[in-house]
Amino acid sequence: MRRNPIIRGILVLSMALVGAVAIPAAPAVALAPPDISLTDIRTHLQQFQTIASSNGGNRRSPTAGYTASVNYVFNALTAAGYNVVKQSCTSGCTSGAGPNVIADWPGGDTNQVLMLGAHLDGVSAGPGINDNGSGSSMLLELALTLAEQNPTMVKHVRFGWWTDEEQGLNGSEFYVNSLSSADRAKITGYLNFDMVASTNGGYFINRITSSLGQTIKAYYDANFPGLNPEENVEGAGRSDDASFNAAGIQTSGIAAGASANKTSAQVTKWGGTTGDYDPCYHASCDTFPSNINDTVLNRAADAAAYAVWTLAVGTPAGNDFAMAASPASGSTTAGGSVTSTIGTTVTNGSAQSVALSASGLPSGATASFSPATITSGGSSTLTVATSASTPVGTYTVTVTGTGSDATRTTTFALTVAGPPGCSATNPTDVTIIDQGTVESSIAITGCTGNAGSASTVEVHIVHTYVGDLIVSLVAPDGTLYTLRNKTGGSADNIDQTFTVNLSSEVANGTWKLRVQDAGPSDVGYINSWTLNLGGALPPSCGGTNATDVTIVDLGTVNSPITVSGCTGNASATSTAEVHIVHTYKGDLVVTLVAPDGSTYVLHNRSGGSTDNIDQTYTVNLSTEVRNGTWNLRVQDAASNDVGYINSWTLTL
Repeated sequence: MRRNPIIRGILVLSMALVGAVAIPAAPAVALAPPDISLTDIRTHLQQFQTIASSNGGNRRSPTAGYTASVNYVFNALTAAGYNVVKQSCTSGCTSGAGPNVIADWPGGDTNQVLMLGAHLDGVSAGPGINDNGSGSSMLLELALTLAEQNPTMVKHVRFGWWTDEEQGLNGSEFYVNSLSSADRAKITGYLNFDMVASTNGGYFINRITSSLGQTIKAYYDANFPGLNPEENVEGAGRSDDASFNAAGIQTSGIAAGASANKTSAQVTKWGGTTGDYDPCYHASCDTFPSNINDTVLNRAADAAAYAVWTLAVGTPAGNDFAMAASPASGSTTAGGSVTSTIGTTVTNGSAQSVALSASGLPSGATASFSPATITSGGSSTLTVATSASTPVGTYTVTVTGTGSDATRTTTFALTVAGPPGCSATNPTDVTIIDQGTVESSIAITGCTGNAGSASTVEVHIVHTYVGDLIVSLVAPDGTLYTLRNKTGGSADNIDQTFTVNLSSEVANGTWKLRVQDAGPSDVGYINSWTLNLGGALPPSCGGTNATDVTIVDLGTVNSPITVSGCTGNASATSTAEVHIVHTYKGDLVVTLVAPDGSTYVLHNRSGGSTDNIDQTYTVNLSTEVRNGTWNLRVQDAASNDVGYINSWTLTL
């Protein structure tokens, strides 16, 4: 929980106005709410304690402890089947603050979103186990339980873990402000969980008289008569629900109290002593397991589950479907392509025809689907092809399925890297927001080991007052290297090459140039930047087969390349450059066959009646030994049209 907030009159007015907003009546519950495992919540808490202990004793947002916390939550949700993104806070957050984690459970009406959140960061004084490892762990186990049970959803459910709450609710405020007015309107309610396991805790509900608050209270009243939860007066405006309230979104949530004193009347009905609800609030003793009240925590978790199952689980009306991308992310070098299977499932009623489209592509990239229209319950292959001019970086591609009765979306994270090597340039302009923070990314692949001790960062920034700027290099593991810190006064522009010792950093991964505008009035843009890590390129392993191989109509042929003299396994960014002459490439299935017989489908009957294939495919072959005979296998799966393999090149 944030300390000492400043509550402006406009925020108070906004909160008063949203109190009048009504939430639609809750649907009938299709399944009984589950019991959320206290044992599993404690496992997450132990992990957060271990993370803090291994990273300077805390999990504050601009630290390695926070980064590790983000990765723990992100990985657990991804494995459970959530659509998960790390949302960088590019304005309003503390310099170096880590990302928000946003997770959407597929299904439910995406025009009606129930959102739940907890701040993931702590203070520098201690591990932040109750504040707010408790809310974060409880929320994570609730999300994993929802995925495990996979009930039919009426509303869409979204979870958020917020960065930089302790510095001023910055992460949640950035998230809310980044939403369009239409997307804000889709959030029918937000539930917040901050400090839900205070050792001398009470039972508090945010905005208890609201429809959301009454839903939570109904659980306590039915299961613990006489407990009589109270309004969370101490927490008003001090946690992330305030960001949603200010945007006109109705909120509630659960808390167990912070540094205020428990009254004698509360002691009578709840037990404990007339002291601080959490004697270790913002202190080094906020540790696991000593600063966790299991009883209060367990009840809060089950109350949260009751709210989700009451408000979002049920049987929807009409025909509906859900979408997911598998894999949900992929990378390629500029000029290459990457594929993903877009799967759909019928979530209610009957199957329907669904037309697929993609948006959010970088310049020079195209998306195609094979087939472009499917019946819900079926799948399609998405192919994203880039050009040599496609800027390096990571992009969120939104895949939309427009059905006859419903429209659903899923996302695919596309990473475009420069050519394999230890240096790359990002020439794409990025506008520097006045008093905001922006980033430009470069993905390095095909470089061995760590970066060099004399790595260089060549920076070109157009800005009318460079004394406003803090320029930093962010390593793939989140480590920050400050290149320039508000120097240069009123001079214009930065055109400078910085030498940085990056010998402790693994070379491969996504590097970012982060620019913070820390002064008013003047603005500008990142023009370009070049990263040279001074590392070593691996030896070139592969070969070319330039012998024509006739593709037999309705037959299968192979073209071999034998690799020898290379060591170890192939690269995760190996490439197969394929040149096939054929008059109807929609007939063809093109597969790379490894020496051990493993197959990697490169092209699966996409492209329709278009002639020829001239494409470079990036393939993760990191589990395959380089040496041996590799085959390009081409199957002609339809009659009439024929052609031949002209040549192909394999780079491992």
